[in-house]
Amino acid sequence: MRFKDVFSIIGPSMIGPSSSHTAGAVRLGRVVRQLLGEQPAKAEITLYGSFADTYRGHGTDLALIGGLLDFETDDPRIPDAAEEAQTRGVEIAFLTSKDKADHPNTVKFHLSSGSKEVTMTGASIGGGNVEIVNVNHFDVKFTAVYPTLIISHHDRPGMIADITTLLGRNEINIGFMDLDRKGRDRDAMTVIETDVPIPDALLGELNALSMISDIKRVDLTERGE
Repeated sequence: MRFKDVFSIIGPSMIGPSSSHTAGAVRLGRVVRQLLGEQPAKAEITLYGSFADTYRGHGTDLALIGGLLDFETDDPRIPDAAEEAQTRGVEIAFLTSKDKADHPNTVKFHLSSGSKEVTMTGASIGGGNVEIVNVNHFDVKFTAVYPTLIISHHDRPGMIADITTLLGRNEINIGFMDLDRKGRDRDAMTVIETDVPIPDALLGELNALSMISDIKRVDLTERGE
């Protein structure tokens, strides 16, 4: 594995004890909260592998809750995240699974708030870094290192060209793209990591494209609550 910088090894500023089991867990919680678009009312969290075996001892449960509350990795409130969630009226259930996952530090979220709902599966891969592997039952990957667009749309000829043309016209460089679809001419999801944040005006232009049903923006550089 190649590391881009020293923080890929030692991890970010954080509440301990482990960058994989705490800092990465906080970031996973923040990503899925941003996908929902608001603080969840209910959260079902299923843990796999090492997460399932050690989540209480390593504080992974508190870190995941902290992320759902939009805490940063070094937020001193993380040890009290469960109490804070209860105060805010957030219902949280933890489950463990013996099913095999691609990575030992894997977690699946199912969040809801009013009419909104989202599922996401991701893993904490070391040094506080994360990898998302599934969103709303689409197998799409992204790291949340860069500003990311998650675009739900109908599969149609020219859709990707329309999206990338708009980004290029606004001088937004694409660093990574992934796509999954349920079949030809059916529902699809495209994930795009960009070098800079997407401005609101451009988001509006993208939303106006034919057969786009929803766009979510994930940007962990935005400060949490």
